[in-house]
Amino acid sequence: MDAFISPPVFIRLPHSGKQTTRSAWVDMKQLLLFLAAIALLSVTACVYVDPDVEKPAHELAQNGLDEFNDGDYRKAIQYFEKVRDWYPFSQHAKMAELKIADAHFRLKEYEEAIAAYEEFQELHPTHESIPYIVHQIGLCYFNRLRTIDRDQTMALKAIETFDQLIKNYPESSFVQDAKEKIDRCRKNLAEHDFYVGHFYYRTKHYKAALFRFKEIVQNYPNFEAAEKASRYIALCEAALKKESAKADTLE
Repeated sequence: MDAFISPPVFIRLPHSGKQTTRSAWVDMKQLLLFLAAIALLSVTACVYVDPDVEKPAHELAQNGLDEFNDGDYRKAIQYFEKVRDWYPFSQHAKMAELKIADAHFRLKEYEEAIAAYEEFQELHPTHESIPYIVHQIGLCYFNRLRTIDRDQTMALKAIETFDQLIKNYPESSFVQDAKEKIDRCRKNLAEHDFYVGHFYYRTKHYKAALFRFKEIVQNYPNFEAAEKASRYIALCEAALKKESAKADTLE
């Protein structure tokens, strides 16, 4: 059954020659109330107060450490960033900056970790943690070493960073580990060069192969790759002599 709709009742407004309906007036009132409610909700939604805003620096720092020790590094970063941003002159700010970098490192976000470590190093060049930071930057590169058939940029950067640590902080407890990491990187580089040299040899580019094998013997004499390269140097030289003799015969 269709709803019954009462006929419109005209109301004459004071000092006006126009007429309106009661239903129209009610509709407009409801519309205004609706718009006001929407505006109120919009304003309320935009107002967000961080529940941590009233916490002192030491409490936020402890919250961050608790989350870090529990392995929730993402949450730890949030707390440490609040300490850094809200209390930059507190005694906890430097610790927070360093732990932000450590948290990124634990998350294997190495680019973010390097940026955070380098920023700390730039802001606090005489801080007692600088040897640790240089070592951590080296590890950020070292942990991304690639297989010998791939680009070895990370190995070169790791060596450069660890060399800096050894040169500038020879008494640091991190020096021995840095030396071991350098040997591992150099082994990768030697094996990579042998991989390239062997490719040249297989494709009969003997001059290019010979050059690469000689570089291995010169730059990495203490690695297994140097022994293998020495054998291939003889093979390359023999192949080049054979090619030269063949060319002379054809002439």
